[in-house]
Amino acid sequence: MTLMQKIITIAICAFGTMATRFLPFLIFREGKPTPKYIQYLGKALPAAIFGMLVVYCLKNVDILGGSHGLPELIAIIVTVALHLWKRQMLISIAGGTVCYMLLVQLAF
Repeated sequence: MTLMQKIITIAICAFGTMATRFLPFLIFREGKPTPKYIQYLGKALPAAIFGMLVVYCLKNVDILGGSHGLPELIAIIVTVALHLWKRQMLISIAGGTVCYMLLVQLAF
């Protein structure tokens, strides 16, 4: 990649990032009510993304192979328990990830 291509690529990425950050403030002005479908998306998308993350993480689990999916199952239980206890998504995801990594590296 030439220097000019690198500069163009970085400029496009910067513009795309800035557009996604500033566009909502330009479209939805203060004082005007937020449309119902945007409110619905704000409520529905976090759970949908989390569900998609779970499916993606479990797509290659081999129940009939080596560990029979035990590290994944234990990590899911830890994630759910942390979320029910603390109600903090980042803590839940980080705790489940750390649990899984420790199980895979040390136990299984």
